[in-house]
Amino acid sequence: MAQSLAKNYIHIVFSTKNRKPLICPSIENKLYAYIGGICRELECNPVAIGGHNDHIHILCLLSRKIALFNLVEHVKARSSKWIKTQGEEFSNFYWQDGYGAFSVSETHTEKLIDYIKFQQKHHQQKNFENEILEILRKNKVDYDEKYLFD
Repeated sequence: MAQSLAKNYIHIVFSTKNRKPLICPSIENKLYAYIGGICRELECNPVAIGGHNDHIHILCLLSRKIALFNLVEHVKARSSKWIKTQGEEFSNFYWQDGYGAFSVSETHTEKLIDYIKFQQKHHQQKNFENEILEILRKNKVDYDEKYLFD
Protein backbone atom coordinates (compact mmCIF):
# COMPACT_ATOMS: atom_id res chain seq x y z
CA MET A 1 0.00 0.00 0.00
CA ALA A 2 1.12 3.53 -0.62
CA GLN A 3 -0.44 4.65 2.66
CA SER A 4 -0.23 3.27 6.20
CA LEU A 5 -3.67 2.73 7.69
CA ALA A 6 -4.69 1.35 11.07
CA LYS A 7 -7.70 1.37 13.37
CA ASN A 8 -6.98 -0.53 16.56
CA TYR A 9 -9.32 -0.08 19.50
CA ILE A 10 -7.53 -0.92 22.75
CA HIS A 11 -9.09 -1.45 26.18
CA ILE A 12 -6.50 -0.69 28.86
CA VAL A 13 -7.03 -1.47 32.55
CA PHE A 14 -4.75 -0.78 35.51
CA SER A 15 -5.15 -0.09 39.20
CA THR A 16 -3.71 2.10 41.88
CA LYS A 17 -0.75 0.65 43.72
CA ASN A 18 -2.00 -2.01 46.14
CA ARG A 19 -5.48 -1.15 44.87
CA LYS A 20 -5.77 1.71 47.34
CA PRO A 21 -9.10 3.55 46.84
CA LEU A 22 -7.51 6.90 45.96
CA ILE A 23 -9.61 7.89 42.95
CA CYS A 24 -12.28 9.79 44.83
CA PRO A 25 -15.30 11.59 43.32
CA SER A 26 -13.66 14.99 43.81
CA ILE A 27 -10.81 14.13 41.44
CA GLU A 28 -12.04 11.38 39.11
CA ASN A 29 -13.49 13.52 36.28
CA LYS A 30 -10.42 15.78 36.26
CA LEU A 31 -8.18 12.70 36.20
CA TYR A 32 -10.09 11.13 33.31
CA ALA A 33 -9.94 14.40 31.37
CA TYR A 34 -6.21 14.72 32.03
CA ILE A 35 -5.60 11.16 30.84
CA GLY A 36 -7.71 11.89 27.76
CA GLY A 37 -5.43 14.85 27.02
CA ILE A 38 -2.35 12.64 27.30
CA CYS A 39 -3.90 10.13 24.90
CA ARG A 40 -4.76 12.89 22.39
CA GLU A 41 -1.21 14.29 22.55
CA LEU A 42 0.06 10.82 21.65
CA GLU A 43 -2.49 10.57 18.80
CA CYS A 44 -4.33 7.79 20.63
CA ASN A 45 -7.78 9.32 20.54
CA PRO A 46 -9.72 8.42 23.70
CA VAL A 47 -13.18 6.95 23.19
CA ALA A 48 -14.09 6.35 26.85
CA ILE A 49 -12.26 6.75 30.15
CA GLY A 50 -13.67 5.80 33.51
CA GLY A 51 -13.18 3.58 36.47
CA HIS A 52 -13.74 3.10 40.14
CA ASN A 53 -11.93 4.20 43.26
CA ASP A 54 -8.99 1.83 42.75
CA HIS A 55 -8.64 1.34 38.98
CA ILE A 56 -9.17 2.85 35.56
CA HIS A 57 -10.39 1.75 32.14
CA ILE A 58 -9.32 3.46 28.93
CA LEU A 59 -10.78 2.72 25.52
CA CYS A 60 -8.78 4.46 22.83
CA LEU A 61 -7.64 4.14 19.26
CA LEU A 62 -3.99 3.15 19.32
CA SER A 63 -1.93 5.38 17.06
CA ARG A 64 0.18 3.60 14.48
CA LYS A 65 3.05 5.83 15.66
CA ILE A 66 3.39 4.55 19.24
CA ALA A 67 3.82 1.19 20.90
CA LEU A 68 1.18 0.16 23.40
CA PHE A 69 3.77 -0.11 26.18
CA ASN A 70 4.89 3.48 25.56
CA LEU A 71 1.30 4.76 25.62
CA VAL A 72 0.61 3.10 28.97
CA GLU A 73 3.96 4.23 30.37
CA HIS A 74 3.27 7.88 29.42
CA VAL A 75 -0.30 7.82 30.74
CA LYS A 76 0.69 6.31 34.07
CA ALA A 77 3.78 8.46 34.64
CA ARG A 78 2.24 11.78 33.65
CA SER A 79 -1.10 11.24 35.37
CA SER A 80 0.60 10.07 38.57
CA LYS A 81 2.74 13.22 38.65
CA TRP A 82 -0.31 15.39 37.92
CA ILE A 83 -2.57 13.89 40.57
CA LYS A 84 0.09 14.47 43.24
CA THR A 85 -0.28 18.20 42.57
CA GLN A 86 -4.01 18.08 43.31
CA GLY A 87 -3.78 18.00 47.09
CA GLU A 88 -1.98 16.55 50.09
CA GLU A 89 -4.29 13.51 50.11
CA PHE A 90 -2.75 12.45 46.78
CA SER A 91 0.92 12.82 47.76
CA ASN A 92 1.36 9.03 47.92
CA PHE A 93 -0.54 8.26 44.71
CA TYR A 94 1.01 5.60 42.47
CA TRP A 95 -0.26 3.28 39.78
CA GLN A 96 0.49 -0.44 39.92
CA ASP A 97 3.36 -1.70 37.78
CA GLY A 98 1.36 -3.88 35.42
CA TYR A 99 -1.64 -3.39 33.17
CA GLY A 100 -4.06 -5.28 30.99
CA ALA A 101 -4.63 -4.35 27.36
CA PHE A 102 -7.11 -5.96 25.05
CA SER A 103 -8.05 -5.43 21.42
CA VAL A 104 -11.68 -4.56 20.80
CA SER A 105 -13.68 -5.04 17.63
CA GLU A 106 -15.47 -1.93 16.45
CA THR A 107 -18.73 -3.85 16.72
CA HIS A 108 -18.17 -4.16 20.50
CA THR A 109 -17.13 -0.58 21.26
CA GLU A 110 -20.61 0.73 22.17
CA LYS A 111 -21.08 -2.03 24.74
CA LEU A 112 -17.64 -1.34 26.20
CA ILE A 113 -18.29 2.42 26.31
CA ASP A 114 -21.39 1.73 28.43
CA TYR A 115 -19.43 -0.69 30.60
CA ILE A 116 -16.79 1.98 31.29
CA LYS A 117 -19.38 4.71 31.77
CA PHE A 118 -21.23 2.72 34.46
CA GLN A 119 -18.24 1.47 36.46
CA GLN A 120 -19.55 2.86 39.76
CA LYS A 121 -22.81 0.91 39.40
CA HIS A 122 -21.01 -2.18 38.12
CA HIS A 123 -18.75 -2.28 41.19
CA GLN A 124 -21.67 -2.35 43.57
CA GLN A 125 -21.91 -6.02 42.54
CA LYS A 126 -18.40 -7.05 41.51
CA ASN A 127 -14.94 -6.25 42.89
CA PHE A 128 -11.85 -5.42 40.82
CA GLU A 129 -10.34 -8.90 41.12
CA ASN A 130 -13.46 -10.60 39.78
CA GLU A 131 -13.77 -7.98 37.05
CA ILE A 132 -10.21 -8.62 35.84
CA LEU A 133 -10.63 -12.39 35.97
CA GLU A 134 -13.78 -12.07 33.85
CA ILE A 135 -12.01 -9.82 31.30
CA LEU A 136 -9.09 -12.25 31.10
CA ARG A 137 -11.42 -15.22 30.57
CA LYS A 138 -13.44 -13.40 27.90
CA ASN A 139 -10.23 -12.54 26.06
CA LYS A 140 -8.78 -16.04 26.56
CA VAL A 141 -5.63 -14.67 28.21
CA ASP A 142 -3.38 -17.19 29.97
CA TYR A 143 -2.33 -16.05 33.43
CA ASP A 144 -1.07 -17.35 36.75
CA GLU A 145 -3.44 -16.08 39.43
CA LYS A 146 -0.76 -16.20 42.14
CA TYR A 147 1.09 -13.38 40.32
CA LEU A 148 -1.96 -11.51 39.08
CA PHE A 149 -2.81 -9.43 42.14
CA ASP A 150 0.54 -9.03 43.97
